[in-house]
Amino acid sequence: MPSISGEFTVTMTPEALSAIAADSGLGRMSLDKRYLGPLDASGHGEMLGVRSGVSGSAGYVALEKVQGTLDGHAGSFYLQHSGTMTRGAPALSVTVVPDTGTEALLGLQGSLAIRIENGKHYYDFTYELPA
Repeated sequence: MPSISGEFTVTMTPEALSAIAADSGLGRMSLDKRYLGPLDASGHGEMLGVRSGVSGSAGYVALEKVQGTLDGHAGSFYLQHSGTMTRGAPALSVTVVPDTGTEALLGLQGSLAIRIENGKHYYDFTYELPA
């Protein structure tokens, strides 16, 4: 499976929770991303997160629509994020939601890893497209 890497920027904006979830301890953020490199795309999504009473422990889930080009293949797809931090030790899973690829990205499968180095965000994306 091909593997690509590049940089991305992200802006997270706090958003209001529904009336039902207002007292739940959850936080909600909108995501606005710009992927650079072999994945030349924009991403927009929503994140729900919660922090524990223990320092460094938290969890989040998010869905993000990514639209642009992947190694020259134009279209869009969705990423599903699931992350936890246990007393500062992170665990993250970001996968392509099955059968969400459009146009030249029909049938896209894969997973994306996020790295933060010297304050910059990077992605490592391993993917597969049907022949």
